[in-house]
Amino acid sequence: MNKEEFDKLNVFGLGQPNDAYAEYFTGHSYLNPIAKTGNGISFANVTFEPGCRNNWHIHKAKSGGGQVLICTSGFGYYQEEGKKVQRLSPGDIVVI
Repeated sequence: MNKEEFDKLNVFGLGQPNDAYAEYFTGHSYLNPIAKTGNGISFANVTFEPGCRNNWHIHKAKSGGGQVLICTSGFGYYQEEGKKVQRLSPGDIVVI
């Protein structure tokens, strides 16, 4: 898929360069905040350029929650420590 096709399918928009978290990525990513709730839950669209990788990391939550990944366009890969790699396609959801 070329960039023009991807941009048409990226319903939440590209956002801005993800500079605040750049140290956690190999390659370029973009962050588009979507919504914040009053109870500490936030939603954001993170777009990865081809070849971009997110470094191994942990999302800690004091109670419940953590992270939910929803593949909205393109494809990518997800892996939890000690588990097999999963290919993510549009519509796939991973609850962490």
